[in-house]
Amino acid sequence: MGLMTSRLPSLLIGLCLAGVLVGCATPPPASDADALAEYRENNDPLEPTNRVIYEVNDSLDSAIFAPLARGYRAAVPDSVREGVHHVLLNIGSVPLLANDLLEGHLDGAGDTAARLLVNTTVGLGGLIDVAQIWGIARHDADFGMTLALWGADPGPFLFLPLLGPSNVRDAVGFAGDIGLDPSTYLSGPNWLLFAYSRFGVSAIDARERHLDDLAEIKKTALDPYATLRSLYNQNRAQQIAQARGGVTQ
Repeated sequence: MGLMTSRLPSLLIGLCLAGVLVGCATPPPASDADALAEYRENNDPLEPTNRVIYEVNDSLDSAIFAPLARGYRAAVPDSVREGVHHVLLNIGSVPLLANDLLEGHLDGAGDTAARLLVNTTVGLGGLIDVAQIWGIARHDADFGMTLALWGADPGPFLFLPLLGPSNVRDAVGFAGDIGLDPSTYLSGPNWLLFAYSRFGVSAIDARERHLDDLAEIKKTALDPYATLRSLYNQNRAQQIAQARGGVTQ
């Protein structure tokens, strides 16, 4: 994944820094306690810039990604889509294992290693989640979570180009996970083709799996941007709290 993955974090960081220069939200006056409390809870001082990026992302999604995801769902049977998803998860097991170890979750690391071995062999490269059938469940771990367990603050909320809701810590974590992926350091035309194919299939897979819930948010939410921000912050806080308690899921 060398060429693509080495440039993407730098591009995103550059865009985020550019966003800082474009505009920040003005904090409410101290006399308005409720508004000030909401401002602090949202942790979104770059809201004007974030909303612009959200609108651009939404336009690209409506024109390109959502139609592709709907076409993928219509053309590919459920069982095949699920198999593709399992293969993608299996490919990403090495960074997951690295984060388990960095977080000190040895039981989780053992499960991840066992899943990688079983699904790569018996599961035909991850096409079938044999490990899940055998009772070895998958859990989440990433470098953003690792940084949180190491004591790093999240920093302000960010809406990243193409990637969507995040924060400074998780944006750095995204780059860290790329660095933990062994395929990042492989080169040559075949690996470059693999990198672009993996990136494209992952994007379509992720978008298809969220077709219904994102459509519902756009349909029912008065402010979809604020809803996505809130859901991201709540879900991330829950994941990190569980990781701190030694619970993986």
